[in-house]
Amino acid sequence: MVDLTTRLGTLTLKNPVMPASGTFSDDLAGVFDLGCLGAHVTKTVTREIRGGNPTPRVCEVRGSMLNSIGIPSKGIDHFITEVIPFYQRYETPLVVSISAHSGDDFARICEEISVPGVAAIEVNISCPNIEEDGKAFAMRPSSTRMVMEKVRGASDLPLWAKLTPNTGETTEVAIAAQEAGADALVVSNTLLSMAIDIHTRKPKLGSLMGGLSGPSLKPIALRMVYQCAKSVNIPVIGCGGISNVEDAIEFLIAGASAVQVGTATFINPLIMPTMIRDLEAYLIKHGISSVSELVGSVDDAAALDGVVFMEAAP
Repeated sequence: MVDLTTRLGTLTLKNPVMPASGTFSDDLAGVFDLGCLGAHVTKTVTREIRGGNPTPRVCEVRGSMLNSIGIPSKGIDHFITEVIPFYQRYETPLVVSISAHSGDDFARICEEISVPGVAAIEVNISCPNIEEDGKAFAMRPSSTRMVMEKVRGASDLPLWAKLTPNTGETTEVAIAAQEAGADALVVSNTLLSMAIDIHTRKPKLGSLMGGLSGPSLKPIALRMVYQCAKSVNIPVIGCGGISNVEDAIEFLIAGASAVQVGTATFINPLIMPTMIRDLEAYLIKHGISSVSELVGSVDDAAALDGVVFMEAAP
């Protein structure tokens, strides 16, 4: 018997496998028992009603996909009255992903969504910041710190900061999020990308560019998880291109305490329960009693000789 119990700050999960925001809905309840997951992570909600980006919103690329959904939302009132009650039938912790266009808007929705039934809030700071010409909040330590300080003052719930790969300041952003009150990091969102139809010469997405997800993103997200885990003292949740249990285990070894599965669910709706069973089988096969023993266990001593990481914030 092995122990899959995963602790993310004050939250205890039965296992480290959960969906990535935007790739999970209550429709999957007709496919498998949603209670088997470590946590439920909702599609991102905004205070206002949003229609999303122009079509086409999704296109395939070699081994992965691009999306430019644009965070369509029925608004916070609908979410509180219709969505949260559905998930309250499960003991599994509910994590609500939120998005906003300014720090103050983030604080307002964070306060309004801090209601019974919500176990944690995933702060999607990978979205555009209208106060900085549309650049994602998580591209800079300063804007990351600003948003996280505001939401920290608006709620006592655990806060997960969702980071972006579209930055050259990965560790600096991670440290800023921690210092501003984040209880965990989700690493990471999609990578800004583009595809063109060579016959029409038009972009394949209606909004020109979109986020790359799937296996192509995995090496980048894995690198970011490793860097962040070395730089902060709060849990890191790996996200990006995780398609099977081997990918999940790799993220855990790199330093992730848990993983989120996204695009792979579109290909195989049973991938998450399958991954949980396969993870248990892996631990048994290798004589590992607890999944926590895998976290951060990468043998990097020789490779790190002479490499200097930023000091983890207290």
